[in-house]
Amino acid sequence: MTAIHLVEHAPAVRMPLAAAVGQALATSRIVDAAPDPDVPGHWRLRAGSKVGAVTFRLPGAGDLTLRITPKVPIARLFFLIGYAMSPSTDPTGHDVDVAEHTDVLPAFAHVYERQLARALGQGLIQGYRTTEESALVVRGRVREADQIRRRFGQPLPVEVVYDEYTTDIAENRILRAATEKLLRMPQVPRDVRHRLAHHRGRFADVTPLVRGRTLPTWRPTRLNARQHSALRLAETVLRGASAEQGEGSLRIEGFLFDMNKLFEDFVCTALREALAPYGGRAELQAKGIHLDHGDAVSMRPDLVWYAKHGAARAVADAKYKAEKPAGYPEADLYQMLAYCTALGLSEGHLVYAKGHAPHAAHHVRNAGITIHQHALDLDRAPDALLQDVRTLAEHLASGTLV
Repeated sequence: MTAIHLVEHAPAVRMPLAAAVGQALATSRIVDAAPDPDVPGHWRLRAGSKVGAVTFRLPGAGDLTLRITPKVPIARLFFLIGYAMSPSTDPTGHDVDVAEHTDVLPAFAHVYERQLARALGQGLIQGYRTTEESALVVRGRVREADQIRRRFGQPLPVEVVYDEYTTDIAENRILRAATEKLLRMPQVPRDVRHRLAHHRGRFADVTPLVRGRTLPTWRPTRLNARQHSALRLAETVLRGASAEQGEGSLRIEGFLFDMNKLFEDFVCTALREALAPYGGRAELQAKGIHLDHGDAVSMRPDLVWYAKHGAARAVADAKYKAEKPAGYPEADLYQMLAYCTALGLSEGHLVYAKGHAPHAAHHVRNAGITIHQHALDLDRAPDALLQDVRTLAEHLASGTLV
């Protein structure tokens, strides 16, 4: 098995690769890959904002494992994930030690297994599941319309619907599917794999999910409270953070985080929590905002803070992406200017991961609008990072910035 290790947003590296392998990397769009024009048989590879690990299965060329490590420490990455998912409980940031892991996938598998073990400590939870079936005896309620349409007056079998108290419920199905997905990944450490395999055996009576279908829905309640952390991590495994696809003879399976999305989720969630004491409401991915009177040009700022009476008080956008060498990209300024214009605000706020420029304020000519650019240092300890966000929220609430 060939292995490639890259670092997020690091300079491009030159590697000797077979044409099929290089083409597979380029097709995946997980990294930027192009033939090296100077050295035949070599490819230039550069990681973008995706971090994690994936395996490419290439018939005739063997397997290729691609690992992309984030620039931020692994423990900080998991704090951002945990806080964005659940700021009140933070399932991963403080109570799980990931210091021994230097790669994303082994660390995540370890975190998930620890949370799963806690969730299953008192056994699988049970709940009511609604079942519709054809039966020889009446159980629950008869589905009269289906009985008439399907049976044409025949008394048996009977179309019935009933609620069954069982372990075969959405929560356990999601946990089983996530556990099985992690077990298919070769980068999971052996000791973690062994514990996950043990947990999988406890889901023997739970119906497996069908790949490609929509995940079943679950609702946080007091009865499933001990599973909340594990369920949120399981959904992370099964949804957008994972990469699993097949294109002809190429198959890709793995686990990736998009740091752009992760940073945006963290900043917006943390800002919403920090603004709560000031009243009003903060809406993430705000809807119903248009640039023109005809409502033809719609916009969705990352966060809009509204006053109690409904008027917009502040707007913010989170931008993790790398800046240009001279500072922040102008396109973000144009976008924020449009947000402020549409919302009738005199100030807008762009929040970046710490980069080339400190806080800056741009006063737009002939518009009476000031656009502020802020930088959050992700290397800071979680408490200090959250304090920085609270300071920013205080500035948004007061309308004064330093």
